Amino acid sequence: MRTADLAEPPTGAGPSDDALRARVLRLRDGLAEGLIGCSGLVERLLIGLLTGGHLLIEGAPGLAKTRAVKRLAEGLHTGFARVQCTPDLMPADLTGTTVWRPDGGRFEFLAGPLFHSLVLVDEINRAPPKVQSALLEAMAEHQVTIAGTTHPLPDPFMVVATQNPIEHAGTYPLPEAQLDRFLLHVVVEMPDEASERRILDLVEGEMNEEAAPMPLRLTAEDLRAARAAALRTYVSPALKDYLVRLVAGTRNDTTAPDLRAAIEHPVSPRGTLALMLAGKARAYLHGRDHVVPEDVTALAADALSHRLAVTWRAAAEGRTARHLVAGLLERVRPL
Repeated sequence: MRTADLAEPPTGAGPSDDALRARVLRLRDGLAEGLIGCSGLVERLLIGLLTGGHLLIEGAPGLAKTRAVKRLAEGLHTGFARVQCTPDLMPADLTGTTVWRPDGGRFEFLAGPLFHSLVLVDEINRAPPKVQSALLEAMAEHQVTIAGTTHPLPDPFMVVATQNPIEHAGTYPLPEAQLDRFLLHVVVEMPDEASERRILDLVEGEMNEEAAPMPLRLTAEDLRAARAAALRTYVSPALKDYLVRLVAGTRNDTTAPDLRAAIEHPVSPRGTLALMLAGKARAYLHGRDHVVPEDVTALAADALSHRLAVTWRAAAEGRTARHLVAGLLERVRPL
């Protein structure tokens, strides 16, 4: 299969699409200016915006996870809320609750932080199961139900959750059903020495004077238009076949039997769809109107690893879901 067979886009973008893409890229550049060494995280935050998907960011304390989301919120002319998860958090602390108004003789609904377009759920694995269940409905259905009444959430709506992989005391591991609702699971690594040196200069400068503002603020209308443009990105039949073969490798014993033996639960079709949508958004950010294999390979680990479970034997041998996805990428080729 040739690279041309994987592309063959139908038509190019119009001038309005180009202007909108330029605004999205300015938002990306503004994010990157305040987040040294986090280009992958910046790209995936924008992919979440362009797909309407949710992100789970995992990393040690001090790696700018919260800072990244707050800076993203500064570049959006939409509602933003942050929820700090603790073991005593209640579902109503996220969804809101109904209160009795004696003066009016009626119940009134008071919306919680979930009724914002961008919601940061910090240290999500510290939230108890009841809270995680309430969050699951919001993420899956874009609605919450309180006292028998269903309330729609704003459009756009995006949840970015963070978790700390170091501490386990007082935490509640996320169930597989909730993990599957995250479009991408992004792992933030430690910076290299050069990046950390630049971080020192950046933070010192912000201590002495105000941080550089975001170059622009995208409105909800901008986000909906950009999402529609990204969804129009072309995916060739050959590339769709590649996506299916890649995910099917987690289920069958013919593609990579040694890797399949290490997988307890394979990836469902939702993983295939998530990888295709994320690939469309990445192609849009890179100025293309068609998806190429590099879009798939760049995002496969983030889109698939949290959707499969390794066996106890594989885990004892030190093999992780990301290692297995990397192995599949080596075995399943687009050609």
